[in-house]
Amino acid sequence: MAYLVAGGGLAIVFYFSWGLTARSAYESAAYEVILSDEPFEIREYPQLLMATTEIRFAGRGNGGSFSRLFAYISGANENNQKVAMTTPVFMNAETQDQPGQMGFVVPASVATDGAPAPSDDAVELRTRVGGRFAVVRFSGQLDSSTRHAAERRLSRWMADQGFAADGDAESAGYDPPWTPGVFRRNEVLVRIN
Repeated sequence: MAYLVAGGGLAIVFYFSWGLTARSAYESAAYEVILSDEPFEIREYPQLLMATTEIRFAGRGNGGSFSRLFAYISGANENNQKVAMTTPVFMNAETQDQPGQMGFVVPASVATDGAPAPSDDAVELRTRVGGRFAVVRFSGQLDSSTRHAAERRLSRWMADQGFAADGDAESAGYDPPWTPGVFRRNEVLVRIN
């Protein structure tokens, strides 16, 4: 019994320590919760400035999407300015009309002062229009299978609540890649009317 209690105590300490050293160490995109029905929410997001690039899932090294954005915040920009990492990383899946996009939110203070232009032509600064979004939160790996399952759950919940989608779903990941799946925070968001 003592081992069970000690193990449980260590798990709790690990969980809270992990939270303090992982996602909570970063500025997160601001939003206001309008309605909460765990794990679903309706949120109001302000306009956000983002550094974006096309998603290229095959690229895992320096040519990868995440690497290009990370280079931008590490100083690959017109001012050689380091820009703080933020959460979440927003991702839009590829559609027939458009390639997929990955975006880092530019910290509010940098956006206010004027974000430096990217040095890499594959990275650009874009405005993410604010508005109201339906959101579902889930843990585990963020891949096409978990994303599609979350989209279906969110779609059913929205239908039950009487909300209509106004665009395609996007996903958001809040944790570094080394975060164990059970501790990950992922979301699927859909803009609503």
